[in-house]
Amino acid sequence: MDYIVLDLEWNQSPAGKSGENRAIPFEIIEIGALKLGESMQIADRFHECVRPQVYQRLHFKTQELVHISMKELRDARCFPEVIADFISWCGDDYVVCTWGSMDLEELQRNIEFYHLENPFPKPLLFYDVQKLFSRTYEDGHSRRSLEYAVEFLHFQKSLSFHGAYEDTCYTAMIMQQFDWERVKMYLSVDYHRPPACKEDEIYLNFPDYAKYVSRLFDTKEEVMEDKTVTATPCCVCGRFLRKRIRWFPSGGKTYDSLSWCPDHGYMKGKIRLKKSADDRQYYAVRVLRPADGEDAAEVREKRENLRIKRKSRRKQKQET
Repeated sequence: MDYIVLDLEWNQSPAGKSGENRAIPFEIIEIGALKLGESMQIADRFHECVRPQVYQRLHFKTQELVHISMKELRDARCFPEVIADFISWCGDDYVVCTWGSMDLEELQRNIEFYHLENPFPKPLLFYDVQKLFSRTYEDGHSRRSLEYAVEFLHFQKSLSFHGAYEDTCYTAMIMQQFDWERVKMYLSVDYHRPPACKEDEIYLNFPDYAKYVSRLFDTKEEVMEDKTVTATPCCVCGRFLRKRIRWFPSGGKTYDSLSWCPDHGYMKGKIRLKKSADDRQYYAVRVLRPADGEDAAEVREKRENLRIKRKSRRKQKQET
């Protein structure tokens, strides 16, 4: 299996939101990729600019960041030709590696805009190198910039940043520092195409947590009424657990819970409600992980604070 290290640069409407095409808010103008073999050594390179068809002038932020002239873009091939060659170049057995998750989201949006067939498997599992850097060197939750990671590892900054090919070189250098026996199981799942039915729902188990991605529902209420979504199986043994604290809203579209496994102790749960790419439906991403007494106390405090806020709001309504 090969590792395809991918980076994209894109443009957006020079007129801001008023000139934005909602089907393609970010138009890809450069694709850079490296193919790494099993030993993490570079086997091949892919780099090409893409002629813009939607936003034919560069947004001022794009001009500040990328190192591409309008002449280069005008002389480039269009997206359908470039992406066809890129997919062919990837081969048949590969996993995509990106710094963060946005590149895969925008790549698939661009593919759909041109009514091309999505070439990626479903579910699309990939390596988020930004997350792996955090797991390897920090707390697993922080998300650092590529330049920060390069400086942290004391690499020589011989290439500029914010170029698709240059950024893949830096990303590959960082990947070469990882102990892959420790991180290779931490695949990320792309959410651009959520499961369409119950049979396609995604279950991922890792050494220290478990992730579940639900099918699509028409409303947020339907999501949280589904028993599979709100179940709390132990992420170690799989036993379905009784909740010590039932799911409660902890901010925005996020819900928390606390359960107890007789063999493995507390399990802290978090559900994030997300919208489908067309903004018409909803799905849930549920994460369950072992928790200690401090984690359990934090969940209890969150629920108590919510109860106090609700009580205060009811009192204010009664007084008015």
